Amino acid sequence: MSAGNGSVQDQRPTEAQPRLHVALVTETYPPEINGVANTMAQLARGLERKGHQVSLIRPRQPADQSNNPPPNALLVSGLPLPGYRGLRFGLPAFRVIQRRWRETGPDAVYIATEGPLGHSALKAATQLGIPTLTGFHTQFQQYCSHYGVGLLMKPIISLLRRFHNRSGATLVPTRALLQELASAGFENLHILSRGVDTERFSPRYRNLALRASWGCSDETLVALYVGRIAAEKHVDLAIEAFDRIRGTQPDSRCVLVGDGPELAHLRRQHPDYVYTGAKVGEELAAHYASADLFVFPSLTETFGNVLTEALASGVATLAFDYAAAREHLQDGRNGYSVALDDRAAFLLRAEQAASDRTRLRQFGQEARRTAESLSWDRVISDLEHHLYAVIGCTSNQGERHEPIPATAE
Repeated sequence: MSAGNGSVQDQRPTEAQPRLHVALVTETYPPEINGVANTMAQLARGLERKGHQVSLIRPRQPADQSNNPPPNALLVSGLPLPGYRGLRFGLPAFRVIQRRWRETGPDAVYIATEGPLGHSALKAATQLGIPTLTGFHTQFQQYCSHYGVGLLMKPIISLLRRFHNRSGATLVPTRALLQELASAGFENLHILSRGVDTERFSPRYRNLALRASWGCSDETLVALYVGRIAAEKHVDLAIEAFDRIRGTQPDSRCVLVGDGPELAHLRRQHPDYVYTGAKVGEELAAHYASADLFVFPSLTETFGNVLTEALASGVATLAFDYAAAREHLQDGRNGYSVALDDRAAFLLRAEQAASDRTRLRQFGQEARRTAESLSWDRVISDLEHHLYAVIGCTSNQGERHEPIPATAE
């Protein structure tokens, strides 16, 4: 197995290298609202900025009002994803995908889904001799314990391992996840990190009128949660943290941005909190920037784009030390980082954060400086490198004759 997380400078693509046709296969894509959809859109736009052609295969979603698919997109059949209202997973589509790729001839395929659609795409790419990368975007195995099917964790890991090990390489967002998957038998792992749009997410979008609509002055402490309101996101711990914050600062406001199966229950149990529903674009940016503390209790993230969005918005963050937080959150500098799954420490840090507004503002300023170094352009260049590398390591018959080279940090 080879593993690396970035590319040394002399291995990066040059202008002399050919432009590629890259086919992206994903379950979710804007206008759906989630981290995977956002990441896939960033990858697609970034490759296109570099002059590559990008085509897309995804399930038809409820938001697709027209029967005419977007340019360069193949929309396939799907079924509702249990527990995720408004999203669908792709059904097997081997023959449809094979026919499309015979016609369009992509140079490489990037598959971001491990379900039936992803298996169909990997099979089609292998039979057609198209080099393939897979991305590990969602920790499905970690969701099992939150939905009463913990016994399925090992079979799911085994299924994921077999799927990813059939590709030319698997891209993961953090070194910690790379090490975890390597110990579980995943092969040929490489790091493809995540960036953040520091133009879209910025402290300049702080909005006093929005805060006033929450019943807040500029001096009121606003604690914010952004994400799916569901058990697997540990939203119960966010609520406990909010209670501790209000115990320290009785006039503070707690704002939850997002939708999910626990929303109705929380509205009944905590009617004094602010529930905004899901937000995107400028509205989402304003909600981040108008807060003072971002509370992020999840333990099922593959990366956690919301954390870097909060950092870019100049908001101090409280999170567990893993995924994006392990990469970018420095305890006592740009936020509060707590040992993995230490609920008592998480709640104590929430109290400490609420007790020192001056420190929160200082952490927020440092958070913005951290985010300014997280460029999507660097991520796209790394993806481009991996695409060229897997093409170079794949025979005309689609057989991987060597792993793509490990790269230095």
